[in-house]
Amino acid sequence: MKEDKRNGLLSEDVVVMDFSGAYDMEDLPRDGRFKWIDCRHLSGTDCYCDNEGKEALTGIIARCPVGGIHFIDSGNYHYVTKFWTDRIREPFALVVFDHHPDMQPPLFEHILSCGSWVKDVLESNPNCRKVVIAGASDELIRSVPHGYEGRVHFYSDNDLDHEESWKRFSQELLSEPVYISIDKDVLSPEYAVTNWDQGSMSLKELEKLLYIILLHHPVLGMDICGEFIPDSDMAEDRREAAIDENVNKSLLHLVKTINRDVPER
Repeated sequence: MKEDKRNGLLSEDVVVMDFSGAYDMEDLPRDGRFKWIDCRHLSGTDCYCDNEGKEALTGIIARCPVGGIHFIDSGNYHYVTKFWTDRIREPFALVVFDHHPDMQPPLFEHILSCGSWVKDVLESNPNCRKVVIAGASDELIRSVPHGYEGRVHFYSDNDLDHEESWKRFSQELLSEPVYISIDKDVLSPEYAVTNWDQGSMSLKELEKLLYIILLHHPVLGMDICGEFIPDSDMAEDRREAAIDENVNKSLLHLVKTINRDVPER
């Protein structure tokens, strides 16, 4: 897969990292543009990532370009974003769509987790100049530890109900290229099925915010998590897979549309 170097456009190459088997029930293509990676055999990766899991995952993604779209399974694996962004070699802004800020100290020292990875990026990656988190709950934002005020900018569920916040969001990223990370738990349960509590954003609102970024800013890469977790109820699994599949295909279509409509710079 070649990395797309066009300013402001995101490569349409896709990596699918399958930890849970959820993607087996979604109709994502299995062609040359989609690189499927089976991660179900890996240990030390569910919610928390130990050293063995980190070594395996960083080795796997080292063979794939940062540019493009990466599907990284359920929110339990959102920390994989850190491994992708660790490979960026220029100043960038990290834009996270998530109902949770993912900035809590881990329960186990020096262990990366799905609830702490944004904090880890800020502390370990000098190229990450700022983080913009959109769609988090006000209550969870208030629980974020102090000390990050100058580098983290929040747009809560409630903020995004106001036009003025949309204007500020569109002006937030003027100086750096961006890496985008989406957890579908930012969406209301009407639009996505996840294994975490969810926000109130509609799919149309998420697409509008993404459109602002993709149209006006250089995008270094993008990942998407928040898949449902399959269980023993096949009928329910198929229903939930269809809902999440719709979001994934809508986001892929948005990127493809913008790449088609925006000329190379």
